[in-house]
Order: sequence, then structure tokens, then C-alpha cells
Amino acid sequence: MGTLAAAQPLLIGLLLLWSSYGKFADPQQADRTALPRLVGDSRAKPAYQAVAVVEVLIALALLLPPSWAIEAFAAVALSAGFTGFLVYSKVVVPEASCGCAGKSAKPVGNRAIARALLLLATAGLATTASTGWWSAGAGVLVLVVEAVAFAMLSAELDRYWLLPLRRFRIRLSHPYAGTASDDTPLVATQRRVLLSPAYRAVDGLLRSDIHDYWDDEEWRFVSYAARYDGRRATAVFAVPHQDSTPAAIRVAVVDEAGLTLYRPTMLATAG
Repeated sequence: MGTLAAAQPLLIGLLLLWSSYGKFADPQQADRTALPRLVGDSRAKPAYQAVAVVEVLIALALLLPPSWAIEAFAAVALSAGFTGFLVYSKVVVPEASCGCAGKSAKPVGNRAIARALLLLATAGLATTASTGWWSAGAGVLVLVVEAVAFAMLSAELDRYWLLPLRRFRIRLSHPYAGTASDDTPLVATQRRVLLSPAYRAVDGLLRSDIHDYWDDEEWRFVSYAARYDGRRATAVFAVPHQDSTPAAIRVAVVDEAGLTLYRPTMLATAG
């Protein structure tokens, strides 16, 4: 257990550097999180970048010698703050994205909260270490399993493994051959999308019928091929399972790298 605890700062430090890079690279993501609601529109971006600075400082403290317990306790406090913010986002601003590492426009879901809790658990374990990660020996090998768990909980990485798996499933059977869940037929979801203000907002950009779909917690995601400003793109509709009103459907147009190109913020409910 001692070597396992000692190895944790290496993983935590790398994760915090990755997370901070996403915030520095695309500070506009702050506007898609719950920060504008929490601290105000004018303070959202500075607060977002301030969090990135704190992440870098804690990451460097964890990764570089000497090893002090205070570094791990700082990571615990930061992880607890992440968890609380994500719970707040899910409850108060359910359409807000995580903003944890940049590039995902998906609303905060159970995966994001589970990832924050896993980070909190690893930081808690790190507080029991009596030596630095560079002395952990074989304990570092366990980090591979933990890193895989973090990757599976990270929506930002879905395009590298989860979306290819879904596209492979789609190639095996046409979307209309079945349903994406046991409860809601795909044709019913399509009808809801077609009647929504979100669909009318991007109708002129679409270049295909449904070409991918999946369920993720309380949302069903449906994608269409699209073109935006002369570029190939994908329009992704988020359709809530529990709210059947047309205005509850959201849409984002993203490029091939997953970056958001267009996201209507005000959708009229009138036809």
C-alpha cells in the first residue's frame, strides 16, 4: 500500500497538467460551464484561468522533489472543489458543460462527477505516502489501470476510443434496424429532433440523415453530417429522456477535432 500511495502524485500531477492545458488553450470554454451563473459573466473567464494556474502549481509541486504531504492535501482540496462544482452544475445549470479539460460540449453527467470523485480518492490516498513517486518502484505500474479508468470517464477523450467503437457498431447494422435503448425507438427521437427549435436553427447546415446515435445517462445524442463556413462538420443533438418539450433539445456543430463551431444559445419555441 505504501508504494501505491507514493505513486499517486505522478498520475495526479499529469492529470492536472492536462486539465490546465485545456483551460489555457481554449479559455472560451468558460462561457459553456456553470461559471457565468456562479461568479458572473465578466468573471467567468478569469476564474477559469485562475483554476488552471492553481492546477499547474499543484501539479508541479506533486511532480518535482522534494515530497511534502501538503501537496497531496492541496490536491484533495482542489478535487473536492471540482466535485462540488460539477454537482452544482448538474443541479443548477444542467445544460452546462464540464470545462474540466477543454474541448467537450457535453452537459455535466455522472461520468464527469465519477472522474472527480476518483481524483479525490487518489489524492486522499496520496496523503498517506511517506516518499515521493520516484521511489514507488512497481507501484507505478498500477497507475496504468487508474489512467485507463480516468480515460473511460473522460468525455474529452471519447473521440479517440468510444466514438470509433460506436461507428463500428453503426457499420454492422443500420441505425433504423433497432433502437439505441430498450425504451425509446430511434424514429421517435428523430421526430422530436425534427420538431425542435434546435433543428430549425441548424437545418440549413445539415447534409445527411441520422448517421450516429447513442445514449449517455439521461441524454440521447443524435448526430448528422453538416457543413459550417465551408468546412466539414457534425451537428450533435442532445435529446433529454425525461423532458419531452421541444425547447429542451440542444444542438452543437463541431469540427472533426471535436471543437465547437456553432452552438445556438437562444432558441425560439415558435414555429
